Amino acid sequence: MREIVTFLFGLGFVFNASLFVPQAIRIVKTKSAQNISLITFAGFNIIQFNSVLYGYYYKDKILMYGSLISFIACGTVTLLAIYYRKA
Repeated sequence: MREIVTFLFGLGFVFNASLFVPQAIRIVKTKSAQNISLITFAGFNIIQFNSVLYGYYYKDKILMYGSLISFIACGTVTLLAIYYRKA
C-alpha cells in the first residue's frame, strides 16, 4: 500500500506540472498575457521553490523533483507572461 501511495504522490506532481502547459501554449499562440495574473504565478513559483528546498533538506526526492518539474512549468508561464506583456 505504501508503494501505491508513493506512486500516486509522484504522479500528482506530473499532473500538477502538466496543468501549466495549456496556459503556456495559449500565451505563445495568442502572443498575449493580458489575462495572466503575475502575482498569482509569482506566488506559485515561490511556493514550489520552497517545496524544492524542503525536499532537498529533508531528502525527499519525490517532493524535490516533483516540485522542481512544477517550478519549471510554472516558471515558463511566468516568464512568457512577462515577455508578452512587454512585447
